[in-house]
Amino acid sequence: MDLKSKKPTLLLVDVQKAFLDIEYPGFKRNNPDAELICGKILSKWREKNFPIIHVRHSSTNIDSKLHESSPGFEFNNHVSPLPDEVVLTKNVNSAFIGTDLKSILDKSKTQIIIIVGMTTNHCISTTARMSGNLGYDTYLISDSTACYNTKTINGDIIDCEVVYETSLASINEEFATVINSEELINLID
Repeated sequence: MDLKSKKPTLLLVDVQKAFLDIEYPGFKRNNPDAELICGKILSKWREKNFPIIHVRHSSTNIDSKLHESSPGFEFNNHVSPLPDEVVLTKNVNSAFIGTDLKSILDKSKTQIIIIVGMTTNHCISTTARMSGNLGYDTYLISDSTACYNTKTINGDIIDCEVVYETSLASINEEFATVINSEELINLID
């Protein structure tokens, strides 16, 4: 597929400093290079002059590292928005809820959305599922995202790699096409 002719929109979701804490929210994390990969993809998007939308999470919990009063609320240095790039703020898991995302995408006649960011099983999964359900041709870039160990309802811990692989598998070919960053770059070069 030739993505470049359709000028796909890059959606960077929650690439914020709170996730630099490898133990946030108290459990081990996989893929420590996710933000670096997001930055490389962002650089390529800027080079191609493709549409870019940054989304950040603003927790309503004042004790959260993602609350606007916390340094963790700030965008990760690898993906700092430029003044002319769209920045949306949400306070739920989906980038479509409580923001103007859908109207921005529709106004620009976006057909293809590329999703990168944090975390695979939360805001990335929710946003990808909604994107697919809304009819956008959605791509999730696997190595641009990460998971943390997750506690089960019984108190057991599920390893972050298992959560990550399961999350990607649950999305792939139903809500989005899951590819890695190298495959993405090949599709747009």
